[in-house]
Amino acid sequence: MDAIHRCLTDGKLAFDNGAFPLNAVILGGHQLHLSEHYIVSLVRPEQVPLLAAALAEVDKERFGVGYARIGQSDYQGKIGEDDFEYAWNWFDGLAVFFAKAAAEGRAVIFTVDQ
Repeated sequence: MDAIHRCLTDGKLAFDNGAFPLNAVILGGHQLHLSEHYIVSLVRPEQVPLLAAALAEVDKERFGVGYARIGQSDYQGKIGEDDFEYAWNWFDGLAVFFAKAAAEGRAVIFTVDQ
């Protein structure tokens, strides 16, 4: 998820980087819990359709442009084709997921332990 957030924003891993709505997909939602070991981010139901529409516009080429912005110095992965394909494979279903949540008027919660 680290690489996905970076690809959708400015190449960095932060809570306030990039531009809405793509910056809200992983880390940019409302923080319900934030600690050294655990993150819970909420995208409110009224925001989900905006994210769904923005994600529908991100194809593999655009995702690759975002991936090229990632700097190795602060990234724990190993930048390269394998890492890009791994990130793309995890990203590829997000547009459908958000579209379904939007159609049902649902919120989206993202959780990760660090």
